[in-house]
Amino acid sequence: MHFPFATKIIAACAILVGANPAFSHIVLETRSAPAGSSYKAVFLVGHGCQGSATTGVSVQIPTGFLGAKPYPKAGWTVTTQLGQLAKPYDSHGKRITEDVTVVSWKAATKEAALPDAFFDEFVLRGKLPESAGPLWFKVLQTCDSGSNNWSDVPASGTATQGLTFPAVLLDVKPAAPVQHHH
Repeated sequence: MHFPFATKIIAACAILVGANPAFSHIVLETRSAPAGSSYKAVFLVGHGCQGSATTGVSVQIPTGFLGAKPYPKAGWTVTTQLGQLAKPYDSHGKRITEDVTVVSWKAATKEAALPDAFFDEFVLRGKLPESAGPLWFKVLQTCDSGSNNWSDVPASGTATQGLTFPAVLLDVKPAAPVQHHH
C-alpha cells in the first residue's frame, strides 16, 4: 500500500523543521520569563555533533539562577555539582551558602543516546534573579564522536549572529507590578 501524499507532507515538514534556525543550536522552549519567578528551563537539542548521536548534556547554571533541580530522564543518569555562592540566600527559612552550579545528563546506554536525526528536551527548574536582564546558560553537548560547547556569549548585548556556538539565552523581563485592591 502506498501513501504518496502523506509521504510528501512528512518530507515537507521534515525539511521545514531542518531549516528552522531554532533547532540549529540548543535553545530554550520558553525564551523569556519575569524576574523573581520560578522557571522551568526546557533545553531543546536539535541535532548531534557532526552527525553523531548526543550522549551527554551538561548545563552550567548562571549566577542568580537559584535552587536548580533537574528533571530525571528515562535512560539517562542525572548528576549535579554544588559550588559555594558568592551571595548566600534564604530558602524556606534556611540559609543557602552553596547551590547547584552544573546539571548533567548522560545516556545510560548506547541505545539511550539521542540520534543526530532526532531532537529531545532536557529540563530543570529554579528561581530567576530579582533583576531583569539576559541570563546565559552554557551547555556542553557530548556525542559519540566529538562535542559542541555552546558557550559563546556576545561581548555586549544579546545578538548571537556570528557566534559559532552561542550560549543559551533566557531574557529575564521586569516583574509585573503588584496590584493592590482596596
